[in-house]
Amino acid sequence: MQKHYETPELILASKSPRRKYLLEQAGLAFSIIPSNIDEEAIDVPDPESRVKILAEKKATDIAEKYPDSWVIGADTIVFIRNTVLGKPNSKEDARNMLKQLSNQTHQVFTGYSVCCKAADHFFSDTVKTDVLFKNLSEEEIEWYIHTDEPFDKAGAYAIQGLGTFLVRRINGSYTNVVGLPVCEVIEHLITSNVVKMKSHQ
Repeated sequence: MQKHYETPELILASKSPRRKYLLEQAGLAFSIIPSNIDEEAIDVPDPESRVKILAEKKATDIAEKYPDSWVIGADTIVFIRNTVLGKPNSKEDARNMLKQLSNQTHQVFTGYSVCCKAADHFFSDTVKTDVLFKNLSEEEIEWYIHTDEPFDKAGAYAIQGLGTFLVRRINGSYTNVVGLPVCEVIEHLITSNVVKMKSHQ
């Protein structure tokens, strides 16, 4: 794939195939070195703060090991009525999540962090997107559960997959719902002179 940016060594501190896909589609060259921090040890109830702290910890974990590299960390959660929806553990769990989301607006929060130890650079922020689900019938919920798509997704759905039919409307960043607010991440990398657009001359 043709790369459209000139970058120093860039690392994505995540094993998420969706984040990898988004950065590849944006034309960035990068390595993948997932962070293995204990996410359960972060006990922060506020969703906006939680994803930001987790993104920071993931990025700094890898930046400590690769101090000359620029590291991107991220964390995404689905939030509805003061409840965080993680990845479902069973069909029943997925069914309950989809029933909660049906005909309701929920929020998707993604925290992202960009850091480079050698450059003494550390930045993090959170992006929120409102997502409205259609009114789901029991048949639709059962069909979707049996596709197996919900089972490694926060909130039990993938907006970029078969789950696109569940979503009536979004307000905010689409890529944020997929797992990484690409516009904001690349905007920060450009303004920080981490990536430079290639000349076509």
